[in-house]
Amino acid sequence: MKLNEKILYSPEVAEAILNDRPVIALESTIISHGMPYPQNVETAKNCERIARENGAVPATCAILGGSLCVGLTPDQLEYLGKTGPAVLKASRRDIAVIASRGGDGALTVAGTMILAHMAGIRVFATGGIGGVHRGATETMDISADLEELGRTSVAVVCAGAKSILDIGLTLEYLETKGVPVIGFGTNEMPAFYTRTSGFGVDYRMDDPAEIAAALKAKLELGIAGGTLIVNPVPEKYSMDKAKIDAVIEAAVEKAKTLGVKGKNITPFLLAEIKDVTGGESLDANIALVYNNVRLAAKIASAM
Repeated sequence: MKLNEKILYSPEVAEAILNDRPVIALESTIISHGMPYPQNVETAKNCERIARENGAVPATCAILGGSLCVGLTPDQLEYLGKTGPAVLKASRRDIAVIASRGGDGALTVAGTMILAHMAGIRVFATGGIGGVHRGATETMDISADLEELGRTSVAVVCAGAKSILDIGLTLEYLETKGVPVIGFGTNEMPAFYTRTSGFGVDYRMDDPAEIAAALKAKLELGIAGGTLIVNPVPEKYSMDKAKIDAVIEAAVEKAKTLGVKGKNITPFLLAEIKDVTGGESLDANIALVYNNVRLAAKIASAM
């Protein structure tokens, strides 16, 4: 495969793509907006280590100095972690503007999918995807992640939709967009912090090789669009569903009272949940990300 001249590849990622070795994309919003420093940088470095240990080259994606970067150096990871939320959170609508201004951007799921696709990477590991927000029938607050899954041919491995969302409507939206939802070892859509949600997936697959075969078939048939692979949080870190649901309800009401909206709502709710659960949710978040990177690397290797 040729390299895309619009992408700034790290030497490791460029060599892997040119030699048809397995590569997985990793996002950068989790570094700058998802966790406090230095835990965010430590988590990012561990994700890269886990990818390599499971046979894939990690390609963390971000916009730095206006360049679309696929594969970051340790210094670049450190910069994103230290700068934190001051780095712009970048989705599809933001990429061209940030690049034209020579700015920095931490990429969301949608943004990472775009860079991964441009770079020729087919598998991407993240924590949880965005979705249809509660009350979306009035606010029309629907994450760009879902639209991207409907149009961009990258497989996304995650721990389901964040439980702050309306998971039922999120699945309905994915069905409308023609996005298959594959449960790894589960018949049920996980809800990020918990292994269950009460909503079923389209297909259950228990072997990374089976998932890889389905992804290859979709590519070979020329069927455009992404695939969502949901991987439940490890049982050890799964939180009590009733407890976390109550915390989320309280956080959603607080957000309404304070008038928190748009792209600020998810970071606000996740921060509230972390504070109320005494860090238990952060531990779960880190564990599920590692779990997803491990699975994504195995799928990419099997492809």
